[in-house]
Formats: sequence, structure tokens, C-alpha cells
Amino acid sequence: MRYGNITDVPGVKVGNYEDAQALTGCTAILTEEGAVCGVDVRGSAPGTRETDALDPINAIVEVHAICLSGGSAYGLEAASGMMKYLEEQEVGFDVGVAKVPIVPSAVIFDLNVGDPNVRPDIKMGYQAASMAKAGDFQQGNTGAGCGATVGKLAGPELSMKSGLGSCSVEGVGDLIVGAIVAVNAVGDIRDPQTNTILAGAWDPETSEFIDSIDYIKRNVSSQAQAGTNTTIGVVAMNAKLTKAEAKKIAALTQNALARVIFPVHTMFDGDTIFVLGTGTEKYPVDYLGTLAAESMEKAILKAIRAAEPINNMKSYSSLID
Repeated sequence: MRYGNITDVPGVKVGNYEDAQALTGCTAILTEEGAVCGVDVRGSAPGTRETDALDPINAIVEVHAICLSGGSAYGLEAASGMMKYLEEQEVGFDVGVAKVPIVPSAVIFDLNVGDPNVRPDIKMGYQAASMAKAGDFQQGNTGAGCGATVGKLAGPELSMKSGLGSCSVEGVGDLIVGAIVAVNAVGDIRDPQTNTILAGAWDPETSEFIDSIDYIKRNVSSQAQAGTNTTIGVVAMNAKLTKAEAKKIAALTQNALARVIFPVHTMFDGDTIFVLGTGTEKYPVDYLGTLAAESMEKAILKAIRAAEPINNMKSYSSLID
């Protein structure tokens, strides 16, 4: 049975936990049997943990989970909660005296949306991991996407609600490629088929979008704050990968962000993509990268379309009602 999300990939589970009042949360992507992992960091303001271990020249080959979290750098603590859960399940890299779960992490900045004093922590990370399963899960205002917003070049007060999205696509044979993403971009999100803005900077006086590309051309600078935006995501596939191949596919997946986010990979963003390989069959890297970008593009659009408005902040769903 296919669910149309990243858990269609064998060996992948997802758990979400959030504080709906504080508007922050985290997402656990579990690969308890281990998965080869690569990462590509393209934005200039990232918040990450354990990404150095994923360099192809370094010793660690497999990871046991990925943590996507809100809370800015504070939210990196949620990965420790996921480690705690996995340790209890005796999952991790065997070092003789213990099993050490390898849990790379990336965060988004959502402190200005809800309660800045409440951030994803060890407890929240543990709860997200303990809830992880294959199958349907809520998208939009959930997990790491709970406090996500987009369209902030003209100032955060004009931003719109975004969220968490996931999708999967089928390849040849039994190949499945899935993506999950928390979209917190400084730029607009556009339909790649029509170039229409779906979510971005919304001007309440004109009831129209402010085109962020035109805005930055006219004003040279912007009203956005560095380090307060990013798009973070994971692509998984039941293909056999080396770390170098996973890293290259992560780089190719960034093409999806470039097709739907305007502008992207800015000095204000920390765009980070992880790629996981769980299978035993080999495929050409460019083929896998094409499917990875397709799944990520669809996941980003799902994150926008599934988001619900909060407080006085509009969302795509509230504009089309």
C-alpha cells in the first residue's frame, strides 16, 4: 500500500511532535536498520549537527535517524532525545561498550512566530521518535513545520504560514523515492508550471502578493533578518548508495528548491538537504537525482497547500477558501 509520503520507502518511519500553543515542533525520520547518508548545505545561515560525519572522507557510513526541528539552534537538542529513544531500542553504531545512534539534525528559525521561550528539546525529540511509524501522518502545521513561514523579504509581518510536506514517486522496478521537508524560506513559493505565487509576502492593503524578486531589485536590500529562514528536508530511496553518491544526489535535490522558491539559497536561508539510501539495487546517480528533485518539489508544494492560517497570518488554504 502506498501512502504518498516518504514512509513508502522501505525502512523509513516518521514521527511528529509539536507544541500547538508555542508553535514549534520537531520531526523524526527513523532508519533503525541504518541508512547511508549524504548532505548538501546550500543556504548561508544553516543550523546543523553531525553533518561533518557525513562527509565521504569520514568513517561513519550509516545513520539511524534524521532530526528536523524548529527552535533555531536551541532545537538541535531534540536530536539528543531521538538518540535516547534509539539507545533504548538498542539501535546505533556498535562501539563495544555501547551502541551510539547517529542522528544528524537541521533546524529552522520559528522563535518569532509563537512563544520564543519554548523550543524543541530532548523530551520533544524523544516523543517524536517514539511516535515514528510508516503510514499516513499529518502535514502542514505539524512537527518541524508547526511554526514555519515564507515570504519575509519585505518584513516578517507580511509573511504567510507554511509547514511540513511529504511526497513519494515511483521509479523503475521496485524503486521508491520519497521526500519530507519543512519550508521556512525567506522567499516566495511558486507553482513551477505557471510561475504563480502560491504563498509569500502578502500585502493586506492591496490584498496582493509582493513579488520578492521585484522587491529586492527595487530596494537593493531587504527587511529580512539573517539566520531566521531556511528550508530543511530529507530524501530517502530504496537504492544502494555510497556516501559520495548520497551527497551528490542531495546537491541535485537542491534543484527542486530553485524551481519553486524565489529567491533561494540566500544569505538569510540555511537550506539543508539530507539523502538516505536504504536499498541493495544500484541505479545511475543522475536518474536518482532527477527523482529526488521531483519528490522534493512535490513535497514543498504539499507543505504550502496543507498549511493552515494562525493568528492573523494567512496561508494558501485561507486565500483559496
